Amino acid sequence: MAEFVMPTLGSDMTEGTLVQWKKKVGERVVKGEIIAEVDTEKAAIEIESFHTGIMEQLLTKPGDRVPVGTVMAIIREEGTQATPAVQFPASPALLQRVSPKEPVSSVPHAPPPAAAPVAEPGRLRISPAARKLAGELGVDPASVQGTGPGGAITLDDIQHGAQRQRQEPSAPTTFAEPAGDRQARMRQTIAAAMARSKREIPHYYLSSTIDMGRAMTWLKEENIKRPVTDRLLYGVLLVKAVALALRQVPELNALWKDNAAVQSPNIHVGVAVSLRQGGLIAPAIHDTDKRSLGELMTSFQDVVKRARAGTLRSSELSDPTITVTSLGEQGVETVFGVIYPPQVALIGFGKVVERPWVLDGQVVSRPVVTASLSADHRVTDGHRGGVFLSAVDRLLQEPGQL
Repeated sequence: MAEFVMPTLGSDMTEGTLVQWKKKVGERVVKGEIIAEVDTEKAAIEIESFHTGIMEQLLTKPGDRVPVGTVMAIIREEGTQATPAVQFPASPALLQRVSPKEPVSSVPHAPPPAAAPVAEPGRLRISPAARKLAGELGVDPASVQGTGPGGAITLDDIQHGAQRQRQEPSAPTTFAEPAGDRQARMRQTIAAAMARSKREIPHYYLSSTIDMGRAMTWLKEENIKRPVTDRLLYGVLLVKAVALALRQVPELNALWKDNAAVQSPNIHVGVAVSLRQGGLIAPAIHDTDKRSLGELMTSFQDVVKRARAGTLRSSELSDPTITVTSLGEQGVETVFGVIYPPQVALIGFGKVVERPWVLDGQVVSRPVVTASLSADHRVTDGHRGGVFLSAVDRLLQEPGQL
């Protein structure tokens, strides 16, 4: 038997709310398949299975707030004997959180009572998709009666609410989310993570100005050869250069765990994405160093789109080994970021600007970008950080080799 637990999707996550199961008891599950959707402080996340087998038991119900590490389901691996199927028994871990003095062994594995659980005061049970639709249709979710599990508000409920609203001229036509909504909670979550980072991680900072002349010329010539839909942004050159530079300075491609740095055998660069409603999220592009520039461009566009739509996968939030952030589009020339624990480094890029530059003994105008490194002094020092930035610079001078 394999336990499917609530994964940690970042150091700032302590729990998530189960939105829905994608699999039923008795159905086959394949490793990597999406089996649940969980609502976190930042976004709705699709959770993948790490096992192949048969869904044996579902231990949590849609609407349950589940602490990280809690067993949510049991998957029977193929070739093992089945046990009586159980769906939504009382979860010992959840009951312990509410009433820690009760022994876990006293909790019977029985189906839940017919009565729906009472929603947490002040918090609507509504999926991110239904909340988004409510905003588009101008429906106040608080005025809608939920018909989903535990009284959760579904897409159909929002549609019916919109129909009733059209029939009632006096009904409100604008939607304002209640206080304590996701945006405020997201800011609190980000604040907690960044405060922890600055409190616990001894940051050091380096920056270097990189001549982007060759890279920009190569990019222009390369894009002429490509269909419009397949053209590259210069940002993918930066991300690929960072990934390849990590092969030369692998200490920066690590996570801080149990008071020690653990180097990752894989390079999964997290790219910072600003969300339309405010806040920031940094999903991983897996095996960044092994992807072609075209593949990187496709993956980058995909994760940005899904990050803003709230359909990221759990592995994309739990796997980043380093983060790249760029504020060039906002006109910022230099950014010194805060490391996102348990990572040990963050790379920042500013705007590509024209600057006087000495080339072959002459002062000429060249496009340059400022690359910055925020790194954990427990893991590396300025010398190794400098080697890393030099490697990024060197790689960008040979863009055709990226």
